[in-house]
Amino acid sequence: MWYYEKKLQYPVKVSTCNPKLAKFLIEQYGGADGELAAALRYLNQRYTIPDKVIGLLNDIGTEEFAHLEMIATMVYKLTKDATPEQLKEAGLGAHYANHDKALYYENAAGAPWTATYIQAKGDPIADLYEDIAAEEKARATYQWIINMSDDPFINDSLTFLREREIIHSQRFREAVEILKEEQGKKRIF
Repeated sequence: MWYYEKKLQYPVKVSTCNPKLAKFLIEQYGGADGELAAALRYLNQRYTIPDKVIGLLNDIGTEEFAHLEMIATMVYKLTKDATPEQLKEAGLGAHYANHDKALYYENAAGAPWTATYIQAKGDPIADLYEDIAAEEKARATYQWIINMSDDPFINDSLTFLREREIIHSQRFREAVEILKEEQGKKRIF
């Protein structure tokens, strides 16, 4: 189903080593409203979504994996030259003790990723509203991380990701309207 292109969806650069910013970005890596949860949510929900909008869940779920790769690259670049002391000062001491500088699916507070982050009701309208909420929460988180960052390169990549969340939310809203219209049609056999 997928073709992997060996480049990021959008360039990722960093100004300087900044483990504190990396700690915040980990929220979008393994947090409840992060990219992994979104990708798995949409790709799971597609099995019970009507054919009229299944492609949307495939496309956005796949794109979320590209966003996950961007976040991983940012975290890696922000921490690769950090000393253990810098990691400890940034609040990543426990992470370093358990994982060194390896990426690990956890949120910014260090709680491991869990499948309970993935919602699927089996009702297409309910699931799409869940997806809209997920995209809006991710958009808000990106904005708050931008607000705390002074790295113009990271902010450029984060702005790209924030804007993609807005587009995804809009597309899910369109899908809701398509399905509502379908529900209202009379079926004559």
